[in-house]
Amino acid sequence: MDELKQKIALFIDADNAPANKFEDVLSEVAKYGVVTIRKAYGNWKSPTLKQWEDLLHEYAIQPIQQYDLTKGKNASDIALVIDAMDVMYTKDIDVMCFVSSDCDFTPMVTRALAEGKVVLGFGERKTPAPFVNACSKFLFLDQEPKQNGAGQTKAKNIKSDTKLINLLRQAVEATEDESGWAALGPVGSHISNKTSFDTRNYGYKNLSSLFKAIDLFELKRGPGNSYLVRDARKNK
Repeated sequence: MDELKQKIALFIDADNAPANKFEDVLSEVAKYGVVTIRKAYGNWKSPTLKQWEDLLHEYAIQPIQQYDLTKGKNASDIALVIDAMDVMYTKDIDVMCFVSSDCDFTPMVTRALAEGKVVLGFGERKTPAPFVNACSKFLFLDQEPKQNGAGQTKAKNIKSDTKLINLLRQAVEATEDESGWAALGPVGSHISNKTSFDTRNYGYKNLSSLFKAIDLFELKRGPGNSYLVRDARKNK
């Protein structure tokens, strides 16, 4: 199916998501298709949701009222999951999008994936890791700052991220040719097939800029001016 014609259902846990980042969410979601369902869950009598309330009419978001029935428990999470399951089985939806920073919707995500849906997640870095990793793609709304004078420090921090480096190396190894060079496109696809991954979560615009920042890899232009990448250890 043409991605621009895909139908998207957007579910917002308003109690646990920053309203000031909603335009960023819409901008990202628009790459996948058209949002036909927009629902936001929370206790709309609470003054803490005033920012979200201001966005309801502007972006045609349907507010779903959930009272705080029990202290410490969020009824909005349960209502969101019930509605998401209902939509998944009764509506013509291709992509399901969840905006939340404080709840683990992993079972919902895995069920949606099993039904052939693309699942997008958005939240802050406090979002539970299982939820982040389960999504087709998860974008942190409190992204790392863009590169500036601290670029070298950031690259050093990335090099110390063993999980990330292993992920990159495994993707290169899985797609490399006999000389050890791998086309960047297949490398990115291999990573996406394994786990939720977005270079912007590390402060880089794209995969090539991320590889450039790490001296553990070599990068060069290949056929059609596309990038090729190789594990630097192969050159020793």
